[in-house]
Amino acid sequence: MAASPVAFAAVAGTVGDHVRESTGWRPHDPASAAAWLAALIDDVLPRGTRPAAVAVGGHACETPRQCEEIRSALHALLRVPCRVVGDAELLVPAAGLAKGVGLVAGTGSVAVGHLPDGTGIQVGGWGAVLGDEGGSAGLVREAARALWASHDRGEPPDVLADRLTTAFGVPEVPALGAALESAADVSAEWGRHAPSVFAAAEEGSSLARAVIAEGGRALARLVVLLAGRGVPVDDVVVAGGAILGRPVLYEAFTAALAEALPSARPRPLRVPPVEGAVALARALL
Repeated sequence: MAASPVAFAAVAGTVGDHVRESTGWRPHDPASAAAWLAALIDDVLPRGTRPAAVAVGGHACETPRQCEEIRSALHALLRVPCRVVGDAELLVPAAGLAKGVGLVAGTGSVAVGHLPDGTGIQVGGWGAVLGDEGGSAGLVREAARALWASHDRGEPPDVLADRLTTAFGVPEVPALGAALESAADVSAEWGRHAPSVFAAAEEGSSLARAVIAEGGRALARLVVLLAGRGVPVDDVVVAGGAILGRPVLYEAFTAALAEALPSARPRPLRVPPVEGAVALARALL
């Protein structure tokens, strides 16, 4: 089950950090999302205190309209300055930067940045069925596609086939299709098998290595898309377990980024992303 980190900061500098389950978070229903957030804030703040400002980096907050609707509903409940952004937008302020690109590759993948006039731009993040290349769920999907293509070429199964069929509990490569399609939560259920792809690569699978290399290139393309739309990309703040937890994917990404955008500097995020929300909230005061 997903978890929601929540942080608060006092003027004197005291910071509290809490993690709560995200059950009930419905970002496409602004009134429900605002009520959920207000209840969460009330639960984590010390008794008898009220927030001076609130900043939210919300999972699946995908458009400026959606974020503004949640912000407006939350402001109506709390009557304090509020800001709501997508969770990837927390990375740049968490890194202590005023501008740059935030790139997340966890279960899914997305990149965000801002034009010089402040307009936010998001690319990627389309979910495991249609996108999320370079995220763990996308890597599993592409590994299955690579295995099917290999099977159609009449090639003998390699270690990736053994790893992925075992992970999904099926006897052979053709059965992977039904296993993937039967997932109730596609992103989570596909993504949890990504370790099998990395393990196969370590064991010599050329198919797995090719999937990971292409995943790194796909993540770099997200940054290239932002640059093409006018977003400053000098600094690229990177977060997410799939990329920071797997050096082979991070190295594939940085190599592709260096080739496509030599001036872009990848910066792994070394602090919790929720610190970006604290920075945004302080800026509202």
